[in-house]
Amino acid sequence: MTTFRRRVAEWRSPSLRHGTLWVPQWFPKTAVVCGSREVAMAFPHLQQPSFLLASLKADSVNKPFAQRCQDLVKVIEDFPAKELHAIFPWLVESIFGSLDGVLLGWNLRCLQGRMSPVEYSIVMEFLDPGGPMMKLVYKLQAEDYKFDFPVSYLPGPVKASIQERVLPDSPLYHNKVQFPPTGGLGLNLALNPFEYYMFFFALSLITQKPLPGALHIRTSDCAYFILVDRYLSWFLPTEGSVLPPLSSSPGGPSPSPAPRTPAMPFASYGLHHTSLLKRHVSHQTSVNADPASHEIWRSETLLQVFVEMWLHHYSLEMYQKMQSPHAKESFTPTEEHVLVVRLLLKHLHAFSNSLKPEQVSPSTHSHATSPLEEFKRAAVPRFVQQKLYLFLQHCFGHWPLDASFRAVLEMWLSYLQPWRYAPEKPAPSSDCQPRAVSERWAPFVQENLLMYTKLFVGFLSRALRTDLVSPKNALMVFRVAKVFAQPNLAEMIQKGEQLFLEPELVIPHRQHRLFTAPPFTGSFLSSWPPAVTDTSFKVKSHVYSLEGQDCKYTPMFGPEVRTLVLRLAQLITQAKQTAKSISDQCGESTPGRPFLSWLGFYSTDTNGCYPANDLDEMGQDSVRKTDEYLEKALEYLCQMFRLSEAQLAQLTLALGTTQDENGKKQLPDCIVGEDGLILTPLGRYQIINGLRRFDIEYQGDLELQPIRSYEIASLVRMLFRLSSAINQRFAGRMAALCARADFLGSFCRYHLTEPGPAGRRLLSPVARGSAASRARGPRLSLRFLGSYRTLLSLLLAFFVASLFCVGPLTCALLLVLGYLLYAVAMTLLTERSKLHQL
Repeated sequence: MTTFRRRVAEWRSPSLRHGTLWVPQWFPKTAVVCGSREVAMAFPHLQQPSFLLASLKADSVNKPFAQRCQDLVKVIEDFPAKELHAIFPWLVESIFGSLDGVLLGWNLRCLQGRMSPVEYSIVMEFLDPGGPMMKLVYKLQAEDYKFDFPVSYLPGPVKASIQERVLPDSPLYHNKVQFPPTGGLGLNLALNPFEYYMFFFALSLITQKPLPGALHIRTSDCAYFILVDRYLSWFLPTEGSVLPPLSSSPGGPSPSPAPRTPAMPFASYGLHHTSLLKRHVSHQTSVNADPASHEIWRSETLLQVFVEMWLHHYSLEMYQKMQSPHAKESFTPTEEHVLVVRLLLKHLHAFSNSLKPEQVSPSTHSHATSPLEEFKRAAVPRFVQQKLYLFLQHCFGHWPLDASFRAVLEMWLSYLQPWRYAPEKPAPSSDCQPRAVSERWAPFVQENLLMYTKLFVGFLSRALRTDLVSPKNALMVFRVAKVFAQPNLAEMIQKGEQLFLEPELVIPHRQHRLFTAPPFTGSFLSSWPPAVTDTSFKVKSHVYSLEGQDCKYTPMFGPEVRTLVLRLAQLITQAKQTAKSISDQCGESTPGRPFLSWLGFYSTDTNGCYPANDLDEMGQDSVRKTDEYLEKALEYLCQMFRLSEAQLAQLTLALGTTQDENGKKQLPDCIVGEDGLILTPLGRYQIINGLRRFDIEYQGDLELQPIRSYEIASLVRMLFRLSSAINQRFAGRMAALCARADFLGSFCRYHLTEPGPAGRRLLSPVARGSAASRARGPRLSLRFLGSYRTLLSLLLAFFVASLFCVGPLTCALLLVLGYLLYAVAMTLLTERSKLHQL
């Protein structure tokens, strides 16, 4: 630190002495001290800010992290904005990494307090909303500095719009697009320091790829996740107002970092603004904003940056193209990305719900309302709703069918339940029944109708394709059913659908209106008559703005969705039966099987297991939880859609989920074709959900099957070579013995031949043809002697014989005699069964 301060002191006091330019001692020795004019002519690029930047870059390689941060704090405090603006882009990139993902930066997404407590505390203090880095931002903001941000790193729809010279609908980009100079490459945005910092911070969630070892890091414990929470709490406060910027100098007045680009007028808040109003980039007209709105410009900028960078990766046109099965995904969010978006949604609900009761209704709006209160009312519908809907639609349609979808599901459910984040908490009911959703939330439900109905249908289509026997999948179905079954919520959704489906001819004075957003100027609420008419129009406007004017709406409580719910109820019933059968099989076979299978009393065939789910990994407790989840989910679905037990029983029988008389599952539903069995669509559903299965077993040469875990590999190979030599040498004699019609022939056939294709299970057409081409003669197999359990059984027999004073030779003779008696009996039984078959 002493060396750095000495350098700072040297650099900040340059002086001309006797016609020469004074050079700091740490400047490279190759620099020659000469007249000031000569230095300026020889090195025109060496301006004062470059000295500071070069020093910081050198320190970033040579000094430890803690000391570098201390030096940065000192620089931010001592240097004026004129000298700091040159290091700002480098510092932001060194913290958050480069936009192309090559430079990692401080790796905030993997930094945890319990793993690296010292570095974590330093980073959190430095990047805190009230910390040194934000003080640097405000210093530069007060001097109206601009920084270029390449358009090529913006989300896809925004980048495409700007490159086509069409101004995006978000006011975040207004008056910022800079055309490249003659011969220049690419378009840039001219951002103020606060915007530039937040752009990099938000995009680092997407551009920076996590390290391979970071897969098991909990996202909520990482520095990035906690910083997002701190920024949201600071700039979108649920109590009080936004804190003013920090003072730029000790004891000095606070700067007034008002945006040089006016924000959107609040008269246009509360609309469903769409991109129907295309404006050319060259016509970036300034908007005359209310000066009072400058007090929350940082809050508005933060929210717009987060929404644009995290959610605006899909446009309505792109979403419609993605419905094609041949479309390629343009952007795929990660689970960490979804968790951060969920944090944003939860805080936005708390932020919007912090409005005072008398300020919630638009009818009570007056000009005396503060810009912050207006912003709270407009934050979700104006900035978030449309982009979040398209983001969720993409996730529902393209996310893998595995347990990681739980993150998307919880994000969706968090948005659907703003009442969970309201400041007032109703008293819990004494009868343990779920609390009813208040009528206060009816406008939110109606103005977000597609979030409830269209995405619910999307979830149904996913649930019908997943393995509901899995506890994790069963939990997701239970969570959705529980949320939608909250008292009074289904009625609100039905009311919203009725308002949307209400024919226009009923209200003549609304026939001429188009469901588009009004222009930026003027009040949206001033010209509307009665409340009922306004509510119906809002619902229609919401649907058409998200799906387009020609959308085809499928009612959530209509016959089509009801059919899907019935199919889901059938699969839930089947999954419950499957989970019970798995539990019963595990309970019967698991306790004694490991030891007894070694002794040969249990088959080593693993075909009897159900590999399509994770119940075996989770244990009996998860079987119980799965049954509880499915039972409650079925109850909630029946409650929502008024399904009767008689309907469920009839549909279950029609689906063919009954069991055989012996209690075992039937084969999947198939039809017999020319080449064998062919699965029906019902059979595919049964296999996907683990309800039925085919028995798969080895059908090749038993001598050549893979070495099993219960066999000694070297011994098996040695015994195979020995038996192959014997078979090759005595093949003719064994064939002659097996051809005899007397008892000796039967005895030899019992030991030297294996069951033919007729004695095995039904084979596939390909396997059946290959099996017919393989005609094996009599042969000796010694592979059974390479099994651990066979050797253990022999050792156990010799040990027991030694306890009765029986020698090894005598014991061996007794074992051979016993086996001969067993073989004779089995030979007689085999011949008798063949006679009965004839």
